[in-house]
Amino acid sequence: MRTVTGPTDHVVVVGAGLSGLATSLHLLGAGREVTLLERERVPGGRAGRLDVAGYHMDTGPTVLTMPELLDEALAAVGQSVHEQLELLPLDPAYRACFADGSTLDVLTDGAAMEQQVRDFAGPAEAAGYRRLRHWLSRLYSTQYSSFIDANFDSPLNLVEPNLARLAALGGFGTLHRAIGRFLTDERLRRVFSFQSLYAGVSPHRALAAYAVISYMDTVGGVYFPRGGMRAVPDALARAAKGAGAHLRYGNVVRRLERHGGRVTAVHTEQGERVPCDAVVLTPDLPVARRLLDISPRGFPRPRAAPSALLLHTGTDREQPRLAHHTLSFGHAWKRTFDELTRRGTLMSDPSVLITNPTRTDPELAPPGKHLHHVLVPCPNLDLAGHDWPRIADGYVRETIELLQDRLMPGFGPSVEVSRVVTPADWAEQGMIAGSPFSLAHTFRQTGPFRPRNLVRGLDNVVLAGCGTTPGVGVPPVLISGKLAAERIVGGSVAGAALPRTVSLGAGSR
Repeated sequence: MRTVTGPTDHVVVVGAGLSGLATSLHLLGAGREVTLLERERVPGGRAGRLDVAGYHMDTGPTVLTMPELLDEALAAVGQSVHEQLELLPLDPAYRACFADGSTLDVLTDGAAMEQQVRDFAGPAEAAGYRRLRHWLSRLYSTQYSSFIDANFDSPLNLVEPNLARLAALGGFGTLHRAIGRFLTDERLRRVFSFQSLYAGVSPHRALAAYAVISYMDTVGGVYFPRGGMRAVPDALARAAKGAGAHLRYGNVVRRLERHGGRVTAVHTEQGERVPCDAVVLTPDLPVARRLLDISPRGFPRPRAAPSALLLHTGTDREQPRLAHHTLSFGHAWKRTFDELTRRGTLMSDPSVLITNPTRTDPELAPPGKHLHHVLVPCPNLDLAGHDWPRIADGYVRETIELLQDRLMPGFGPSVEVSRVVTPADWAEQGMIAGSPFSLAHTFRQTGPFRPRNLVRGLDNVVLAGCGTTPGVGVPPVLISGKLAAERIVGGSVAGAALPRTVSLGAGSR
């Protein structure tokens, strides 16, 4: 594995998102001095927050899986998830509501979910689910150490025994066909393949290997931290500060000072010069490219994932048909992904994700009030140049009317406060093509073909975050922080093999 050369005693990490915080913890555990520069006044990055009128809203990711990765990062400085967070297991992980009026609760427990499937679609589908669960588990164990939790220096790194095992499991076919080997009910196929949207690819085009995301959700389990998703970066930042990190909020990085092939200092817009031995950049690729002063010719624009419109609402009405996470599927499926990833049009028959976090933690809203966050996938700005300042209000009204018709009666009149985030807003924050999901996981942007975390021509700069390896989502971003730290310290930063289960505190009982 290639590593940063020269001294690495003092590392400046740019960005206190989840990847920057994970990087910092692993570096601190390896004995490095760490200065963390963050442009906002709080940690979190994409895992943002908004407090208004007593409502405490998470504005970024809402699905938390693989908490053992948090435990691994915290363990680097002698802490644990049990000490820092109360994670509440969600049961169901999701509720899936279909256009034909049927509903399925997605449970993590294998036997309970098998019975759910039997009641929903019959014994043959239940048997198929049992085989699918076994296949997902094998797929995950085959991929994790070799292809997910791994630094790549070239495609030749793929040539190892698990590559043949992955091929034998069908990992290089399409996700749609792979799920279809086990399930014939179209509704069930959607439940176990919609996760490819996180990777920015249609299930009809995504590699079957990306079924590992379904494993994380439906087998590993989904959790919610008491206090909201913001509790995760708060806990990581607290642990990093306790271990000696210098956390500097409200510091916008303006440029990198170079001497030869090394960055020797980081300059902020506040006029500070922070000397360093190495730098980890966690902003999305457009910002990283600007700081590195790499021209588009030297850093070709890759293919971005679809974007999303987010509607954050505080309401005075409960919606009893919702679970913590509810998937509302339209009739269309393949057409929907074509619209999002190829045609560049808004969904003609939307499928959306609704998150109702006050169902799990009522203290996130005033007494008797509720939070409802709605994620509506839409094309990115490279694929479609929609005039979001002009169309956003109308599209939000259409979405509210759609949800009222499907499963949320009286939703519109119940909204007391709301905030809307569009692809144009994501672009203003420096996200490629206005997409919070960064690069699509096409074959050419997967594994060793994804932008690597070492920067060509610079000896002491490392990238972390969803634009580099291993990719998009809370677990991959946490892993990217560890991989960046390994590039700096010259070897594994983990003290032990990743545990399969962790103690989650009182909330897990």
